[in-house]
Amino acid sequence: MALTGCSWLLLSAVFLSAGAEISIIPEPDQPAEGDNVTLAVHGLTGELLAYNWYAGPAINLAYLVASYIVSTGDETPGPAHTGREAVRPDGSLDIQGALPGHSGTYILQTLNRQLQTEVGYGHLRVYEILAQPVVMANSTELVERRDTLHLICSSPSPAEVRWFFNGETLPIAIRLGLSPDGRVLTRHGIRREEAGAYQCEVWNPVSVSRSEPIELTVYFGPERVAILQDSTTRTGCTIKVDFNTSLTLWCVSRSCPEPEYVWAFNGKALKDGQDHLNISSMTAAQEGTYTCIAKNPKTLLSGSASVVVKLSAAAVAMSIVPVPTKPTEGQDVTLTVQGYPKDLLVYAWYRGPASEPNRLLSQLPSGNWIAGPAHTGREVGFANCSLLVQKLNLTDAGRYTLKTVTLQGKTETLELELQVAH
Repeated sequence: MALTGCSWLLLSAVFLSAGAEISIIPEPDQPAEGDNVTLAVHGLTGELLAYNWYAGPAINLAYLVASYIVSTGDETPGPAHTGREAVRPDGSLDIQGALPGHSGTYILQTLNRQLQTEVGYGHLRVYEILAQPVVMANSTELVERRDTLHLICSSPSPAEVRWFFNGETLPIAIRLGLSPDGRVLTRHGIRREEAGAYQCEVWNPVSVSRSEPIELTVYFGPERVAILQDSTTRTGCTIKVDFNTSLTLWCVSRSCPEPEYVWAFNGKALKDGQDHLNISSMTAAQEGTYTCIAKNPKTLLSGSASVVVKLSAAAVAMSIVPVPTKPTEGQDVTLTVQGYPKDLLVYAWYRGPASEPNRLLSQLPSGNWIAGPAHTGREVGFANCSLLVQKLNLTDAGRYTLKTVTLQGKTETLELELQVAH
């Protein structure tokens, strides 16, 4: 009786036998795409006439890979033959250069001389060589506690996924935000400690591939805004500064990115927009409250810190500085008083020694000044004790005396020798 693949396939429906178990074992057991695979058959018994191989879940002509006649070695490809399969005389099936598409259930059907059939089942999984995945993010710049992070590990392969943070396995706290398939990482209310490099890795038993890192920045702050002097925190303190000395105040904070700084003096904004403020020559006019305001352009948050700056006790000693220092005939000159007493009651200027005939002018507690016997009409007094002499002439050269009286009755006298150039 001559056999063909189709004729004995029909016979098998009548003579299906429940004989010995046939096992099908892939060799190698975890093949990669491109490998040569053998579906090795074990447990065949009796004198066999033919084999049928199927690649599918059932014995069906549509799944037939090949039929093989043992006596002649003739092999007939079926509809499911891909051009890579070949049946061995012992019933095993070779697949040259197997592809992931060869994965699935395989069925071997045998026919013996009694026209009885036996069936064996096996499963083949061909693992692909994985392409590099890509991490996609909804944003790489987020604001702490406000924004939500979504990372997706994009890969065309149905492989297992692992995540890495700064080169290390993802911490447990972050893993809690993984989707069931591990491909989506979600973090609500992102924190600053979660800023860094994220990677995902796809793997199977024969291949592994890791993505390029994607850098995540988390913006926060400003927090703990403080004013420093010589690396010492002075926020909320009073800083005493000697007269005519310099002072540098630094504004620091915890912030990402570095904040923008604005300085204010007694509530009025200054032009200085740096993280430090320089007071080059301390005078009474620079006493007051200095405030640093730190503004984060990303979080739109701000914070501030203030200090009070005052002249130290040593600054009470007065001095008189002519401005300009070397006036000429016809110029105006201001005898500027630095370090005048803050509890001033009254002062008087004299042309020469402090005696009534020599008095130029006096300033009363009301703030008004009155002319004295020596007033020429060219002298003007100011609240800070300074004296303006207008349109100098050579006779204005000589000694000038300032006398101050405080609320406590303390009297102080200071002299200056003014020179007028011709």
